[in-house]
Amino acid sequence: FGSRALKVDGKIFAMLSHGRFVVKLPAQHVDAMVAAGDGEYFDPGHGRKMKEWLSLTSSKPSWLALAKQAHS
Repeated sequence: FGSRALKVDGKIFAMLSHGRFVVKLPAQHVDAMVAAGDGEYFDPGHGRKMKEWLSLTSSKPSWLALAKQAHS
């Protein structure tokens, strides 16, 4: 976990997981993107979806723009 991730001070803010771009954003932003059909709540594999992590399913949002938001 985290080998294909962008980190600051050891904390992951964006990564690739199972071929998808996953990014940590404020929960309200993730909710809006899920509602718009741009992604799904990220499930790291234990059945608990993470409300602040978005697994992108659409090619519309820019990975770079999302990574910059997550970094700040």
